[in-house]
Amino acid sequence: MAANYWASTQKLYWHFSKTELQEMRQELETGDSTVCQQYPLPDRRLLSIFFNQQLVKLGKRMNVRQQALATAQVYLRRFYVKVDVRDTNPYLILATALYLACKMEESPQYIRVVVNEARTIWPEFILSDVSRLGECEFYLISEMNSQLIVHHPYRTLQELQGRLSLGQDDVSLAWSIINDHYLTDLPLLVAPHVAAIAAIFLALTLKPNQGNLPGPASIAGAPSNVAQGRHGMPQPSASSVKKPHDRVEYFAKWLAEGEVDIQAVVDSTQELISLYDVWEQYSEKTCKEQISRFVRARGLEK
Repeated sequence: MAANYWASTQKLYWHFSKTELQEMRQELETGDSTVCQQYPLPDRRLLSIFFNQQLVKLGKRMNVRQQALATAQVYLRRFYVKVDVRDTNPYLILATALYLACKMEESPQYIRVVVNEARTIWPEFILSDVSRLGECEFYLISEMNSQLIVHHPYRTLQELQGRLSLGQDDVSLAWSIINDHYLTDLPLLVAPHVAAIAAIFLALTLKPNQGNLPGPASIAGAPSNVAQGRHGMPQPSASSVKKPHDRVEYFAKWLAEGEVDIQAVVDSTQELISLYDVWEQYSEKTCKEQISRFVRARGLEK
């Protein structure tokens, strides 16, 4: 089941419509409206940017692989669909999600190492007691119903590189856009291949040097060997890589003739552009202050 997205728990239990997500989140907020009014939070996308930056800080200290970071992002999004962020210590949840993701991606970290590194970054919010992270791990697993296998868009990108004659710059940019899609609800809304195709579309049509892609690539850039891929996919030769205009034209033709849900690709593209638009309003200081306020006031750091 893990090898087939369409039969996976991700598709069966963690794929929602926008309406379903909105209703679930609304139910969380109405459950304790007083707390929500007392401790307002920034736009969810801005909060996701903050969480991502904190995850990256922790991941870099432990040399965590890209896919484990991405899996941790998905765990965070799933968890906070079930639990209101104001009822948690987000820093402990971040550290726990990364610890669990490393296990699932077969690159485990010692729990003591995770706690020590997390305390170095967030000393006022993480206790030295490793049992707290262990307890939080069971909390995450329980809220996610032990459904921990995550399918990512990276494989689709690698598979389509040769088929669509993508250049290395196209792949690197698409890879970074896929990284950014974890800051939106797309991992809960669309299949991984749809997210990959939307990223390829943006990579082919919107270039940073044209000023059309305002958001930074968030988690990390594509690895230097991305052209070869994790499954030994060869890099297209210079002669097989089409010119930019030809690649866009070929991509449009391929998309029109395929069986991909074009509307889902369009919606995904709009979601990503919306993220880049709101990114200009991001303030790390504001996010940190709003989180610290409810964590300390409610004694969640203890």
